[in-house]
Amino acid sequence: MHSMTKSDLTPAGSGSALRGLVGDTPLLHVSQPFTEPGRGFWAKLEGFNPGGIKDRPGLHMVERARARGELQPGARIIESTSGTLGLGLALAGMVYGHPVTLVTDPGLEMSMTRLLTAYGAQVNLVSEPHPTGGWQQARRDRVAKLMEQHPGSWCPDQYNNPDNTTAYTPLALELATELGHIDVLVCSVGTGGHSAGVSRVLQQLYPDLKLVGVDTIGSTIFGQPARPRLMRGLGSSIYPRNVAYDNFSEVHWVAPAEAVWTCRQLATSHYATGGWSVGAVAMVAGWLARTLPADTRIAAIFPDGPQRYLGTVYDDDYCSAHGLLDSPPAPEPEVIGRLDEKEVTRWTRCTTVVDPLTLNSEGRNADVLELAGAAEADSEETA
Repeated sequence: MHSMTKSDLTPAGSGSALRGLVGDTPLLHVSQPFTEPGRGFWAKLEGFNPGGIKDRPGLHMVERARARGELQPGARIIESTSGTLGLGLALAGMVYGHPVTLVTDPGLEMSMTRLLTAYGAQVNLVSEPHPTGGWQQARRDRVAKLMEQHPGSWCPDQYNNPDNTTAYTPLALELATELGHIDVLVCSVGTGGHSAGVSRVLQQLYPDLKLVGVDTIGSTIFGQPARPRLMRGLGSSIYPRNVAYDNFSEVHWVAPAEAVWTCRQLATSHYATGGWSVGAVAMVAGWLARTLPADTRIAAIFPDGPQRYLGTVYDDDYCSAHGLLDSPPAPEPEVIGRLDEKEVTRWTRCTTVVDPLTLNSEGRNADVLELAGAAEADSEETA
């Protein structure tokens, strides 16, 4: 096991000291038991940021909004979140002197609520789902109401904010510097921010680079029907406009039991793991490392660490109650030729990726498509 460590920090003042905690995250080589000796992939451990990968866009979106004058000094930041971006915004509020209100729902782990509160954010909980838009629309409605109550407040709108994508340029450059060359990049997809931002830079540096997206079953991002989703951290109920569909060479959907098995294997073999997104990404990256030529250089982004998942992914009672234990993934994914060919329920791969809003399936509900630019995703990766 090889690793590269965070560089020395040389802050100049409290704000700079906090800002300097983000970035230069470690790189870990992952091999057995996911691949045979001599093969493997490189995992970028974004969980080593104070709050995870979303510290990067949390800070960047605030910095850019301040520079443009959209966010005035001392104005309140209000956003809907399922956790990780909330941590990033709490950090940004601390660095730049903004009060932060985060709107969430009962699906947020109590440990995350306590952590957000400890970092000075106000957590505003919606108690009932919207009758047609679910928790997503209920949270959006609450954000709108709170912004009316706080004149001059600002909402990042991470799902459509291009700054959510450009925030990941430093991450891409870190990978390029550390690895020298990259053939394949594996990313989970929620808002589409980090997959779009990192791939945009790396595909300029390495024109032949292939981007592999990882989604959850029950997510609409890549043209599947919306279903209740157990996994938080990837997936969406709508079509975030930050998703760079043209950049993807293929997409894989992963089921919760498959992610749990991989998370636990990763923990016992590499002393590094994370949540649902990490398990899903590691499973796909491991398969790529087994099946592509041995000299293929594969980079995978692990968005967070395991801490917030101790009551879910790493809790035997929770996993048993949801039928997630003792379910190793199949050695190969199922393959479909078109994103909406059929509803997927296990690890599945498709090598033809298009914007699902361009698909013309029979029976597709036009009313659902109208939600594309408006609703928010119901997952940690997108929040």
